[in-house]
Amino acid sequence: MTTQLSLTLGPDAAQALCIRLDGVGVTFRSSRGAVEAVSEVSLDIGEGEFLALLGPTGCGKSTLLRLIGDLIPPSRGRVEVRGQAAHAARQRNEFGFVFQEPALLPWRTALENVSLPLEVVGFPPEKRRARGKELLRLVGLLGFRNSYPHELSGGMKQRVAIVRALAWGPSILMMDEPFSALDELTRNRLQEDLLALWAVEHKTIVFVTHNISEAVYLADRIVVMSPRPGRIAAVLPVRLPRPRLPEMRDTLEFLEHVREARKALGV
Repeated sequence: MTTQLSLTLGPDAAQALCIRLDGVGVTFRSSRGAVEAVSEVSLDIGEGEFLALLGPTGCGKSTLLRLIGDLIPPSRGRVEVRGQAAHAARQRNEFGFVFQEPALLPWRTALENVSLPLEVVGFPPEKRRARGKELLRLVGLLGFRNSYPHELSGGMKQRVAIVRALAWGPSILMMDEPFSALDELTRNRLQEDLLALWAVEHKTIVFVTHNISEAVYLADRIVVMSPRPGRIAAVLPVRLPRPRLPEMRDTLEFLEHVREARKALGV
């Protein structure tokens, strides 16, 4: 059942394939023995799709994200990006990563932090400053471009981290619970910022969360994962119209999607 569910692309039947996981599994070895983190995951993700990985803590969501981004190798199976091994995509800088902690360099301003990836790959100073300013403008932080991380709120720092991941123009954005440490109001604002960026930048996004409402509000599809070892328990299409609007959270249609996801999680 898992494979049959998982090999369906997103809402557009003609959507081109971006990422394919084929029978992927991960086993970690330690002094206490082998731990199977992810087992027999097969999944297709379309170009430009916003896919949420939803599940309880320890179910392998982050492991799956790191597999796709070639940060760890699979123990079994294969990960492909546009028909080639994920390693080739990472070598081409196709991935941008955003994690729970912003990890900004404290001695660099917001603009300097955003421009850092471009500096590393050798962009001319004027071009990287222009790109950094444009990205900060998109998330309402151009006026804070000369501020240092200690002068920014938690939400501001995370917005800087998100646009830093987009600086060199990666086509795939990997996000590992980026809003989980924030209060609800800030998290909701950042969800709006992310959707606005996605509409402009047209990235494929893989977004890890344990927040059901967040997954429903953001995603085209929700992949619900079982407790460890992580398997695909369900793949749920989100049929809410786009653009997503804050008032949708109170609609019966939204709440029905939440109920369906809860049922798939068994909570």
